[in-house]
Amino acid sequence: MATHQQEEVEGASPGEQLIEACRRNNTDLLQTLITEAGSPTAAAALLNDTKTVLGNHAYHEAALRGNYEIIDLLLDQDLFECDPLTRHDADTPLHSAIRYLNTLPLPLSPHNLDFATGLISMMLEAGSDPRVRNKAHLTPAALCDPGLSKIRELLEEAVFVQMERGGLVDEDDDDDERGGYANGDVGDDDRDVASDSGSDFDREELEQQRGHKNGHSHANGNGRPF
Repeated sequence: MATHQQEEVEGASPGEQLIEACRRNNTDLLQTLITEAGSPTAAAALLNDTKTVLGNHAYHEAALRGNYEIIDLLLDQDLFECDPLTRHDADTPLHSAIRYLNTLPLPLSPHNLDFATGLISMMLEAGSDPRVRNKAHLTPAALCDPGLSKIRELLEEAVFVQMERGGLVDEDDDDDERGGYANGDVGDDDRDVASDSGSDFDREELEQQRGHKNGHSHANGNGRPF
């Protein structure tokens, strides 16, 4: 007998199923949607264009929950966009991942530090741009809780590498919601290059996020934070 959750998925559109898969770290469902799209181009359109009612892309939904396995699978797809922006805050998925990591207990346990380092490293290596500022003019590094010093150093090093390569953010593109693909191309005039490393972490915002997460626990399997 099908469960209530299975019935909900089966009756939903591909976009709705995609958001559900990204929120629940359901790699089987995501792979099914990619396969059923019929081609890499069609799959990329589904993955890149699907947004929630609030304007978050599927990638943001996964990053906001630290869903490593889903993110790994998303980043494996051809033509997948690494730096889409949320409608409300103009966050990239890197910003979203930092918002998630800011909710983990501090100081980070060795397990959680390995998880956080692996997650951010994977996103950076796939082409996420650590220089992009959101609407509050914060880079992902500036958004880090002071207790995430290792993660902030990782992001700042990535910014330095980008600067050494002479890469600049393209400010000629008028598209307000699209970012770079996995090859590192960027095209959005809200994406200011970082010029400082000062932390603008907002403690009040963190407490609100933690309050929102009350009653939700994290699984300990598959490398998930404790």
